[in-house]
Amino acid sequence: MTRAPTLNPWHPASWQALRAQQQPVYADASAVERAVAALSRLPPIVVSWEVEALRKHLASAQRGERFLLQGGDCAESFEDCESDKIAQKLKILLQMSLVLLHGLKKPIIRVGRMAGQYAKPRSADTETRDGVTLPSFRGDIVNRVPFTAADREPDPDLLLRGYERAALTLNFVRALVDGGFADLHHPEYWNLGFVRHSPLKDAYERIVQSIGDSLDFFESISGRPVHETNRVEFYASHEGLHLSYEQAQTRFIQRQQRWYNLSTHMPWIGMRTAQPDSAHVEFFRGISNPIGVKIGPGMNAEWLQALIGILNPQNEPGRLTLIHRFGVKNIERDLPPLIQAVRATGQTVLWVCDPMHGNTESTATGVKTRRFENILAEFEAALRVHQGAGSYLGGVHFELTGEDVTECIGGARGLTEADLKRTYRSQVDPRLNYEQALELAMLIARRKASL
Repeated sequence: MTRAPTLNPWHPASWQALRAQQQPVYADASAVERAVAALSRLPPIVVSWEVEALRKHLASAQRGERFLLQGGDCAESFEDCESDKIAQKLKILLQMSLVLLHGLKKPIIRVGRMAGQYAKPRSADTETRDGVTLPSFRGDIVNRVPFTAADREPDPDLLLRGYERAALTLNFVRALVDGGFADLHHPEYWNLGFVRHSPLKDAYERIVQSIGDSLDFFESISGRPVHETNRVEFYASHEGLHLSYEQAQTRFIQRQQRWYNLSTHMPWIGMRTAQPDSAHVEFFRGISNPIGVKIGPGMNAEWLQALIGILNPQNEPGRLTLIHRFGVKNIERDLPPLIQAVRATGQTVLWVCDPMHGNTESTATGVKTRRFENILAEFEAALRVHQGAGSYLGGVHFELTGEDVTECIGGARGLTEADLKRTYRSQVDPRLNYEQALELAMLIARRKASL
């Protein structure tokens, strides 16, 4: 096992002493300083006791007592900060969690990939079209989509716009949840319209009826409502990519005697920025949030063990979630050695399957898509690998939307490449639409419950 390097004292800006990858290059450093200073004075988007509650739930999932459902947009758009679109995302995650609850017979941790997923890593710093080279689009918090010099110039004022959209999004979600929108007694509130025409109609309605009957039966004989059926807990997550933004919302909470990144409940580190000596790992090691780390092809045992030693040296329950994303062709070869590497550290982690990112492909016309059958097949392979290794697969991580888009091929309706041009709206990566996401939840519940 590789020992973690000797580390210097940590503070929210200590990452600045290291080389930070995937960061925008701003023309005016003083404007960035002003934006970060303004962010640091604004109220936090989440609070520490919510973060601690999520940590406890994730620790429970590590013991096999709960299951994590994490999902949302590949990259949120400022334009999508609308009540209907936010409600649609919440609805599909609630529907999926209902299906998983019914199938797995254990509580579901609901974590939205939302309210801050505005920055995206890119394979190249620049993009060239017709002989013109401009900075790549890095998400709405950095620059703008149109291919013009003015739009692609990183704009520090977008950091403040991102904060505002994230706060508005999460506050609306909280208002819906607190107002009874997520009441398990009334899943009809979550209807996205698919029940009128979907091939999944009958199966979903049977699940809703079964849960409704069970609640009515228990409450009639006990004379009291079932715990956690009127109001569910919902948490936010995003990739902690833009370090100046994350630093600005990092606060020391006196009663906890800990530092928290209060821009979200559960930030994660992507594969591109997960080197043990990186600025991102340096920032993440000092915050007390539960954190995720994406792992995939190219990550070896030594690398992963070093990350674990840095990010969770005290082996704190609920602290570390490893989100594997190998692709259906690689997972059965590459995942088992990493499971063994983690076991050798003596650490407890939560293993989560992201069957989306490793299965991205392009059509003959250059459109990025994913095949439903490959997404499902990678999850099924992950189940086999973890069962064979004696470990527990405790969650799933999807890029999805509550809208009727056509970005991924396959599913109950048999979408084809020809369908992609109909309603392809993603600015970055293809997402499951609401029907594909719900179908996947049904299949996952069935496969996992059969083990």
